[in-house]
Amino acid sequence: MPRGRAKTYDDQRELILAQAARLFAARGYPATSMNEVAQACGLSKATLYHYYDDKYALLVSIAGGHVQRLHALVAGVQAEVAAGRMAPQAQLRELVLRIVEEYAGAQHAHRVLTEDVRFLDAADRRRILGQERAVVAGFARAVVALRPELERARLAKPLTMLLFGMINWLFTWMKPDGELDHAAMAPLVADLFLGGLPAVKAPRRAAAVAA
Repeated sequence: MPRGRAKTYDDQRELILAQAARLFAARGYPATSMNEVAQACGLSKATLYHYYDDKYALLVSIAGGHVQRLHALVAGVQAEVAAGRMAPQAQLRELVLRIVEEYAGAQHAHRVLTEDVRFLDAADRRRILGQERAVVAGFARAVVALRPELERARLAKPLTMLLFGMINWLFTWMKPDGELDHAAMAPLVADLFLGGLPAVKAPRRAAAVAA
């Protein structure tokens, strides 16, 4: 009979991914070796290969796993909306809160997703970027639920990308030991966006397209 996996197998895989993401984020995917990943994990190179076939497998698991978690949190909020348990404004607030919470614990993985995805094979890149676009589309639908006319003016996605700009930039200046943590900042981001959304007017060209 084949020997089953140890109970700690999945935990060890997650530790390896976390260390690899940290190294990729700091040094870049091409400049990081499997030897360095093994050393960071306190493992031999042979043991590392027991968990992942090669460095490319690490890249796919880091980028793919991160975007899958983002996709799942958007789907979870959308399910609440579909069940009638969440109003449009609450939907957008919840999306902002959940994605900020996810980013807070996955900054290295997010950096790998944004900067090292170009090293993926074409099929893997299409799959992962497709899921990333689905995340953006989920946020855009939440924006349209508040301002339906923005879809006709083709402004839902640009406004969504502005919102993601605020969220992404948050992690470049916030200090882990600062007075405000991520749970406190997420509502502020939502307040800024929702407070400004009613004032948005379609530029002349976008208004003409909508008409």
